[in-house]
Amino acid sequence: MNPRQSTGSELGRFLRARRAEVTPADVGLPSTDHRRVPGLRREEVAQLASISTDYYTRIEQGRLSGASAASLDAIAQALRLSPDQTSYLRQLAKKPNIARGRRSAAQRVHAQTRVLLENLTNAPALVLGRHMQILAWNALAAALYTDFSALPSADRNMLRLTFLDPRIRDLYVDWEDSARECVAFIRMDTAHAPTDPDLQALVGELSVHDKDFSRWWVSHNVAHKTFGTKRFRHPVAGEITLDWQMLTCPHDPQQSIMIMTAPPGSRSHQALRFLASWATEQSHDIQSDQLDTRVQKEQLS
Repeated sequence: MNPRQSTGSELGRFLRARRAEVTPADVGLPSTDHRRVPGLRREEVAQLASISTDYYTRIEQGRLSGASAASLDAIAQALRLSPDQTSYLRQLAKKPNIARGRRSAAQRVHAQTRVLLENLTNAPALVLGRHMQILAWNALAAALYTDFSALPSADRNMLRLTFLDPRIRDLYVDWEDSARECVAFIRMDTAHAPTDPDLQALVGELSVHDKDFSRWWVSHNVAHKTFGTKRFRHPVAGEITLDWQMLTCPHDPQQSIMIMTAPPGSRSHQALRFLASWATEQSHDIQSDQLDTRVQKEQLS
């Protein structure tokens, strides 16, 4: 599949999904009881956007190269798209770059970013790259989620862990909300890199192994949420409620630092401090065991 076919197909699926969510009554149009499909018809979207049905049809089918910004904005208004959805529509409607089908170069975390993570001792922090790949983390993030260093590098992906790792699924009090946010977030990547082989492989794997992901992926919901609140049910520290935000890395705009915090003095803040202390003890125990093992080997040699 070439980039034009992939992008056009995604654009059509996105617009059809959004049409299905808007009823005639929502936009002040007369409704009938003889509709074969839910939502608005193409001609109704065209009417609301003040464009011809043929013009809208060519946009939806990916047969129009370079739809005008005014037409796209009118379609977005007709379909009641959110700002993130509108941005996604505009990106999909752009003429695709032929280079999109190539595998992207591996991302590297800048030394200054690693120093920042190490200095965030009271806040779990992760560096997320393309497609929510986990590129770096601090000790408290590993204590909160899992020992990322014990995972193969290909498995260090927040979307993949959210759906396929039972420990992470159980960790979230509101797993479905968090999972849907992840799906909507990564769906935005399909506009920028519709034929990226890493993204295709990740989506294919999750679609095969998780019915929830497959169902939510085909709904074509998109959102670029960069802050919020997550509730965790940690096996050691108990329930923790953390505010989170995503900060774009200055050295690579395709990398973001996710930092999680709790209000000072709160129950969750105390739980984070306890978790940090526990993680330090665990690290010391592991180092002590490794030292004992080395000493035993030296004595036997």
